[in-house]
Amino acid sequence: MPERVDPDIANAVFKAYDVRGTVPDQIDENLARLAGRAFVHVVGAARTASGSASAGGGEIVVGHDMRPSSPVLSGAFAEGATEAGADVTMIGLASTDELYFASGHLGLPGAMFTASHNPAQYNGIKLCRANAVPVGAETGLDEIRDLVISGEAPIADVAGSISETDVLEAYAAHLLGLAPVKGRRLTIVADAGNGMAGHTAPAVFGRLGAEAVELIPMYFELDGTFPNHEANPLDSTTLVDLQAKVRETGADAGLAFDGDADRCFLVDEKGEVVSPSAITALIAERALAQEPGATIIHNLITSRAVPEIVSELGGTPVRTRVGHSYIKAVMAESEAAFGGEHSGHFYFRDFWRADSGMLAALHVLAALAETDKPLSELLAAYARYPMSGEINSTVPDQAATVAEIEKAYAGRDGVTVDKLDGLTLSHADWSFNVRASNTEPLLRLNAEGKDTPTMERVRDEALAIIRKETVS
Repeated sequence: MPERVDPDIANAVFKAYDVRGTVPDQIDENLARLAGRAFVHVVGAARTASGSASAGGGEIVVGHDMRPSSPVLSGAFAEGATEAGADVTMIGLASTDELYFASGHLGLPGAMFTASHNPAQYNGIKLCRANAVPVGAETGLDEIRDLVISGEAPIADVAGSISETDVLEAYAAHLLGLAPVKGRRLTIVADAGNGMAGHTAPAVFGRLGAEAVELIPMYFELDGTFPNHEANPLDSTTLVDLQAKVRETGADAGLAFDGDADRCFLVDEKGEVVSPSAITALIAERALAQEPGATIIHNLITSRAVPEIVSELGGTPVRTRVGHSYIKAVMAESEAAFGGEHSGHFYFRDFWRADSGMLAALHVLAALAETDKPLSELLAAYARYPMSGEINSTVPDQAATVAEIEKAYAGRDGVTVDKLDGLTLSHADWSFNVRASNTEPLLRLNAEGKDTPTMERVRDEALAIIRKETVS
């Protein structure tokens, strides 16, 4: 059996935040098994020769999504982990935030097999230490990659064992304990996109009860081939069915989850897509009502309305890079109560600082149930500035293009330059960020303006440079 992985393949699939690639040419059982063995070594989860637990606890937890390759790959990972001397608790089908719950609830390092919103031919691994502390490139993932390449992760004298447990009901109870939905009865459409929300939403909303919420399910059948649409709510075309169903049924709101259900986008009662920045501001207000003066994290592509509102409410806004490992680290350092990303990831201190699309949805529904206002009216106060949404472009030389944009704008009156993550250019009337994707060969643009014409002008100017076009 092969004991090494081609370095070119390993370097391609080990990203900044996780492991991700195509199956089986990049990610196969051998890579998964070696990753399991390396993970146990890096997080210190092996047992000693006498069978006693090491400093890392001697146990890990593993979950997987509904992709056809996920059960086999997660099984191979568990096998590698036992070779390294760890006991493995398998939770089976799970959303990524359910795996984070298991890691926090059980106090164990965890591995989740998923490729999130990527198409069916992809798979991957999201890793964390005990209590959902992320494992990224700078916190162990590069070391795991190197051990996978060398095949030199130690094999224990005493192999671990594999057991199974179900945490779904405990997960649902925990979320509803954090964000109980009380007040008027709501009608909600939820589009799982054939992803893992089809597994978690029935448990959560079933516990909530039909007297609180009438749930209208869409594409809840677990199917990793994504027969209806990609489970990627960042792509507006994937929201069309949900928007139509909300309008058709007269629902109060629609929820759209990505493949592993750690992200959630909302549609209001008119079928219009809700800005994730507005959701960030709403949840921030709820967090500050519970903890006045708390720190709230926002990444640099959220609307400038978010730090404005946090400050107005007496909170402390802290700006960070894009990406869960960075946000979780800053949350830990600042003891922040909540953090939001404009990509639809929302992080909660009382959920082990992990992101949960379902918990974010429950917070919005709780706020909605407490008022007679429709969702569009409830959120209007949080959506102060028009935003472009994320626009992706494939470019041959990302660094050169970013440098060209900086050269074009840096000398203009009133423009400030920020390189916290990619390039952010700000003016009193507008701002935009352009940065390279960490997982795909793309340049991502997010623009914002004081009004729609200003936003569109800045958006089109930046896109013209990125795509080598002429602005009319």
